[in-house]
Amino acid sequence: EALGFGVMAAGMEVCSMYPITPATSASHLLADLFKNVGGLVHQAEDEIAAVGFAIGASYAGKTAVTITSGPGMALKTEFLALATMAEIPLVVIDVQRGGPSTGLPTKVEQGDLLAALYGQPGAVPKIVMAAATIEECFHFVILARKLAESFRTPVYVLTDANLATGQQPFPRPKINKDWFSPPIDQSPWKGDVKPYAWDETTGLSKRAIPGQPGGQHTITGLAHTADAHVSYNPDENQHSSEMRSRKFAAFQKTLNPPPINGEKKGDLLIVGWGSTLGAINEAVEIAQKEGLKVSSVHLRFMMPFEPGLKEIFKGFKEVMTVEINYSDSKDNPLFNEANRRYSQLAWVLRARTLVDVDCYSNVEGQPLSPNRVLGEIKKKLGISNN
Repeated sequence: EALGFGVMAAGMEVCSMYPITPATSASHLLADLFKNVGGLVHQAEDEIAAVGFAIGASYAGKTAVTITSGPGMALKTEFLALATMAEIPLVVIDVQRGGPSTGLPTKVEQGDLLAALYGQPGAVPKIVMAAATIEECFHFVILARKLAESFRTPVYVLTDANLATGQQPFPRPKINKDWFSPPIDQSPWKGDVKPYAWDETTGLSKRAIPGQPGGQHTITGLAHTADAHVSYNPDENQHSSEMRSRKFAAFQKTLNPPPINGEKKGDLLIVGWGSTLGAINEAVEIAQKEGLKVSSVHLRFMMPFEPGLKEIFKGFKEVMTVEINYSDSKDNPLFNEANRRYSQLAWVLRARTLVDVDCYSNVEGQPLSPNRVLGEIKKKLGISNN
């Protein structure tokens, strides 16, 4: 419900989807209520058609949303890369479930992070956010629409089955007119402005909307120049790739470091994302009351990351992620530093910060409990859990 109401509060008018568990509940809500605010739910023949329809609606001037889960994300891959290459705004909501393949359709998992970050071939930068609460599901969709239009990009909102089937009270939002999308710009396009007139500092460019007099240009998934002309010139392809990446560096400059739950220095820092927020916070607070020097941070922006992570990590002797996806256990003698598979956020943090980030995760299909997290904290610190 929070996702559906967020779509309406964002002023979006098109949701294009294909039924898939556990994302369908949001689509069902929109199917019932969206028409009351002038919206349309399009049930496509498959996931590929659903995202293609959404991109077409966004290209026409009104940013659309497509809602899916892991298998649907896999099918949407090529179209999502097209939206990045053509710089078409799009909101993508991924309600994660157990995988791979059909996996555990009704169970919780945070298994789509790497796919969301790197699932398309080539250089495909984008904005990826992860909601930690049901209230954030509402507000993140509104933010996603604004970011998609400001940065001309697909914006992914990751949730999971735990949030999709859970209940959390939060204050009734007071409608803010700033949430809504602006009217479609149909003013004449300035003739001397190119359709991809990238700003050399920020990588941003103004978008021409179909119907604007003088704004006609080519949309293509092929490499192109600032004039939107297909180009195989090496320098031009390098330049356009740099511009598409530069705007996300500009966006990261607007973010703040994540708040630390606890002291800035200690023996162990727990890093989480998504719906594990409550379990991690409760476990860390219990550990703190028992005198353990443990703190936690919870990430909301997964691409680009919130700034300052490496500096935060330096304040702790150990850093460990807690996630609901697969990782190899260090207890098995077959696994070592050369072949161990880490949990998905741990993989990315290790590469980004060059810190030896450890992990605890499982794919049992169940929400994490505070007691389980507390036990892993004590195990990491070499303390008996009795």
